[in-house]
Amino acid sequence: MKILVCISHVPDTTSKINFANDNAKFDATGVQFVINPNDEFGLTRAMWFKEKQGATVTVVNVGGSETEPTLRKALAIGADAAIRVNTAATDGFSVAKQLANVVKDGGYDLVIAGRESIDYNGGMVPGMMAGLTNANFINNCIGLEIEDNSVKAVREIDGGKETLSTSLPLVIGGQKGLVEESDLRIPNMRGIMMARQKALTVVEPIAANVETISTKFEKPAAKGAVKLVSPDNLDELINLLHNEAKVI
Repeated sequence: MKILVCISHVPDTTSKINFANDNAKFDATGVQFVINPNDEFGLTRAMWFKEKQGATVTVVNVGGSETEPTLRKALAIGADAAIRVNTAATDGFSVAKQLANVVKDGGYDLVIAGRESIDYNGGMVPGMMAGLTNANFINNCIGLEIEDNSVKAVREIDGGKETLSTSLPLVIGGQKGLVEESDLRIPNMRGIMMARQKALTVVEPIAANVETISTKFEKPAAKGAVKLVSPDNLDELINLLHNEAKVI
């Protein structure tokens, strides 16, 4: 089984986010980038298929050379090879089209992507990719078992879980639950050294229209000041809730 894992290069959640050019562009200065968490769950599940069923695992990213350290980390975790599509990840449709072209050229049986990236939270790339490659698609996937060509998957739905049966080729949008957090892997020294010897192929992009453009960013409003009321002064608390907060 040939598996392709899509890797987004996203800011660490602990990074301080700023914008430049009159809030029209994300400022990457001083920001630490990591593997998108939803993609990391998918990569870990792909490694399970590699170890248990002999699958080959390739990781792919759409982005410039600055994303290569993230791909190298995926190789250090255990992926066999990496592909970087040499163009900026500008919007969901153009990214999906680049990835779909890699899928078609590589003849992959299973494509694992995160249900969304934690930077823009578009949540559209896996479904678009499945449509462009005529593959089956399961989103919000939290369980995946494959035997030969048969697939049993579990996805999260409102109020519960749904178990589905389908077949390869398949694209999934994975998330937390696809593996346990305790199963996520940290590259060891041997993996880091081996990653240097693994193939990282850079391919040029195909023509793809950019359908959406970010015009302006805005940070959430700062949290307001907090007033502390003594637990012995309930009258003041009620007065503040009624006349100032206006919640009662």
